[in-house]
Amino acid sequence: MPSFDVVCKLDLQEVDNAVHQTERELGQRFDFRNVKTEVRRDEFVLHVHSADDFKVRSVVDILRERLAKRQVPLAALEEKPIEPGPAGTAKQQILLQQGIATDKAREIVKLVKDSKLKVQASIQADQVRVTSPSKDDLQGAMQALRAHDFGVALQFGNYR
Repeated sequence: MPSFDVVCKLDLQEVDNAVHQTERELGQRFDFRNVKTEVRRDEFVLHVHSADDFKVRSVVDILRERLAKRQVPLAALEEKPIEPGPAGTAKQQILLQQGIATDKAREIVKLVKDSKLKVQASIQADQVRVTSPSKDDLQGAMQALRAHDFGVALQFGNYR
């Protein structure tokens, strides 16, 4: 029976490349000369640390631009508020979403079932599998999911 998976996965290599490009640009910018600024990734968290709030916002804007150029979905980023750091500095954490949270998966399943298409949706760990005997119904389900905003970057994979 034909099926596809609804997932939220980021290419972490592309995220690393965007972080390195951001660091390279910060090294060349005049307004960041002699300012200790750090952008690093730990597993699924990006850490931004700089001299003040304004500089942190600037770094995050540059980072977002680099991520968008590398086709990393910005909807998969969850920005925490800017916090004061030691000695008057500022820092911010940006969480990278990997997988679909259970409450969002339930919303996806509900939308698929309410679409009146002959499809079945089931939650499997951090993804949702949609199956149907008709490929046309699966494509209709994909269109319905693309049209709705869940606050999560959705990708469709494993289409059979």
